[in-house]
Amino acid sequence: MTDEQWALLQPLLPQTARMGRPPRDRRQVFDETWRRARTGSPWRDVPERYGPWQTAYTMFRRWQIDGT
Repeated sequence: MTDEQWALLQPLLPQTARMGRPPRDRRQVFDETWRRARTGSPWRDVPERYGPWQTAYTMFRRWQIDGT
């Protein structure tokens, strides 16, 4: 995703809660989710360079439930 694309998308995403650990980079999480959606691969097969698959899955489910 280019910087210009991210600049358009970022304001549309809901804010993350400020509890517990600092949140992961939302751009990285979005790239991971987008890659998984394009390839149709299982969540567990997401490359490690994107971070833990559980983080992206949790964020994806939150966005899915709240209609983002």
